[in-house]
Amino acid sequence: MSTPADLARAEWGPLFSTVRHGFAAKKWRAIPMTIGAVCLTSLFQYVQNQEWGYQFIQNIGSVRAEEPFWLALVRTPLSLFVPALDLPVWGALAQILIVFGIAEICIGWWRTLVIAYVATLAGTLYARLGIALGPGHPLGLPASDAQVVDTGPSAAVVGIAVFVCWRYRAWFTAALVVVLMVVEVLIKDNLAGREHLAAIGAILVLCAVAALRHRRSERSSGSRAGPGSGSGLPPMTS
Repeated sequence: MSTPADLARAEWGPLFSTVRHGFAAKKWRAIPMTIGAVCLTSLFQYVQNQEWGYQFIQNIGSVRAEEPFWLALVRTPLSLFVPALDLPVWGALAQILIVFGIAEICIGWWRTLVIAYVATLAGTLYARLGIALGPGHPLGLPASDAQVVDTGPSAAVVGIAVFVCWRYRAWFTAALVVVLMVVEVLIKDNLAGREHLAAIGAILVLCAVAALRHRRSERSSGSRAGPGSGSGLPPMTS
């Protein structure tokens, strides 16, 4: 019978081992992108709380569904580093440091950024779709949500967490993240909660595409090298 320790090792063992070895080898040099993201978020928080800097941050990183779509596309990459004004900044910084840091070690900095952008953009696109559908539709949103300022790393963090858990077969943790986001919407049905679900949906599609490509690659290499040549989980740290 499996003990709690056995279950924990099966769930988090490969992920923990990768993070531990990666950080032990390079220390903080293992997560330069994450450190840069934390510094950028801190800078944006300071600037947007200054009378002279608030409008500047709004102009470069604030996204609203009522604004032109091209403007949202331009601002979305920076929007995930602009902390929400109604939430404590330490929460955003902790999310970036922990989740981005783990992902940067496990799958590499550029994949982490791509997944973060995909998740954030999915939330942004859903906001426009939901408002177009209207409050009478199960996926719809009230028109007032078009004026909500949509910033912060939360959608990116949720998307990255799901992808890394899928990548390292931490199925229970991935399911827990999804369940928590569903509960969030059930308890407080707002734009942010629904965008988190949209981000998860986009990342699950990305996981399915990556799994399909990996399966095809294994079949191709197996047909050339013979039975038993499957490599399992390929490294993704570059």
